[in-house]
Amino acid sequence: MKIGIVGSGFVGATAAYAMVMAGIGREIVLVDRDEARSAAEAMDLQHAVPFARPLLVSSGSYADLKGSRAVIIAAGVNQKPGETRLDLLQRNAAVFREVVPQVLASAPDAVLVVATNPVDVMTHLAARYAKELGVPPGRVLGSGTMLDTARFRTLLGSHLGVDPQHVHGYVVGEHGDSEVLTWSVVTIGGIPLEDFCRMRGVQFGATEREDIDRQVRRAGYTIIAGKGATYYGIGSALARLLEVILNDQRAILTVTSAIPEAWGGANVSISLPHLVGGTGVLASFPPVLSYAEEESLHASAALIRVAIEEMDLPGPK
Repeated sequence: MKIGIVGSGFVGATAAYAMVMAGIGREIVLVDRDEARSAAEAMDLQHAVPFARPLLVSSGSYADLKGSRAVIIAAGVNQKPGETRLDLLQRNAAVFREVVPQVLASAPDAVLVVATNPVDVMTHLAARYAKELGVPPGRVLGSGTMLDTARFRTLLGSHLGVDPQHVHGYVVGEHGDSEVLTWSVVTIGGIPLEDFCRMRGVQFGATEREDIDRQVRRAGYTIIAGKGATYYGIGSALARLLEVILNDQRAILTVTSAIPEAWGGANVSISLPHLVGGTGVLASFPPVLSYAEEESLHASAALIRVAIEEMDLPGPK
């Protein structure tokens, strides 16, 4: 029940904290190029253990990932002033070209969980580099739209006066501006959204939908504008994902995974409802969407594919 985290910044450290508080796993190892940072984060986290559940937190090198069941990759570089999106992608691709083989050299059987943004493209690249080492695509997945889906369900539940755990609906496609809220398949406790609203006398029309769509789609921008980064939500999402993997829970989550021949197109990685277990992604369940939602999902996948092709990296596609 060992977990590795490569990258001890806000996201990696917060994911570790969420796992400590929930008692997920029995050992967490932090690895970072900045060894002083990872050592300090590990020490601080270990001091929280007496207030949670027995769990060992340490820092180390890639060699210390040996025996990890899963490894979160939260490493990457930040965008420089004036730098293009493509330049940033290429620099992060270089980081992953270095990180992925080193992780797999020490933990060859681990499930790789990518958290670095843009997560869809970075998951695709991680899967490509892992494939070169004989790792099947299902063992590499990204956090995808787990957080977007949680935001969607939370806002919808708040409007309807229902616990979000009983709201079922997904955000699919890119974790970004082109993501798709699947209004056509939303149910509340198994009841279609429109039927539920009618039964409860809740006003819910185009205006309400547009407001929730805007809040979900702009949430990251709003948080970053206010405090510089988002990490509590994604850290909790990663903790949940690791819990599913470590316990082979077979949960359906909107993670990013490679979708071969997606909608008749070239190989691409996007978020869809996937069955996730101890070995990673076990199956995919593309939802039956409205025509407009399906078209939006195609467009979202195409945007990700363009970003992948723009990098023109060597190796298998």
